[in-house]
Amino acid sequence: MVVVGVDVGGEKKGFHAVALRDGAYHRHEPSSRGGRATVDSILEWCRELDAQAIGVDAPCKWRQGENLRAAESQLKACRIECFPTPRAEAAEDHPTANYRWMINGQALFRRLRSHYPLFKGETPSPSEKVCFESYPHAIAWHLEGGRVYAKDKRNKRKELLLRANVDLPDGLGIDFVDAGLCALTALHLLSGEYKSYGDSQTGFIVVPRDPLAPHCLPRTPAV
Repeated sequence: MVVVGVDVGGEKKGFHAVALRDGAYHRHEPSSRGGRATVDSILEWCRELDAQAIGVDAPCKWRQGENLRAAESQLKACRIECFPTPRAEAAEDHPTANYRWMINGQALFRRLRSHYPLFKGETPSPSEKVCFESYPHAIAWHLEGGRVYAKDKRNKRKELLLRANVDLPDGLGIDFVDAGLCALTALHLLSGEYKSYGDSQTGFIVVPRDPLAPHCLPRTPAV
């Protein structure tokens, strides 16, 4: 089984993608556009790996109306802070640094959905492929049972991957760490050990259901 996680940034940061395959950690190493990952290169990489599930750290849908998306309202009700998603026209009319990464995320979801249907709120069957929205802060919050703080997020999130027996390369940056958490969440989704926030109209955010879920990976060397 192969799962992928993608961290989405703006124009300068771009995309960072990670695959977990039989417990081994693999980074997407683009060979075009000056070494930067693109929407097309990520989809091609996922298809080459025959990935079953892809978790993306970006909104899968825009806000509708003035209210927050259902997923964001539910996260806030659990005291999990998140950046509010704007309406599509607000993001596209004002593509600032705060919105550019969301626009990039929407572009990635549109491309992925041609081969990986968007998560609809039910556990995929073993034969189904799926993409879904996730959120590293909420992932860490669930894996730690609510005990997470932004000031040490890189070390804490890296520790969570190590506790799941993901053998990480040295000097791993936060973008690849967050992508790894999204890939780990894909394993939770496929095994049914997950929780989803949101609804079908405004999209779901998927996170691990419990701390230290029982299907932790066997330790294997990083690649």
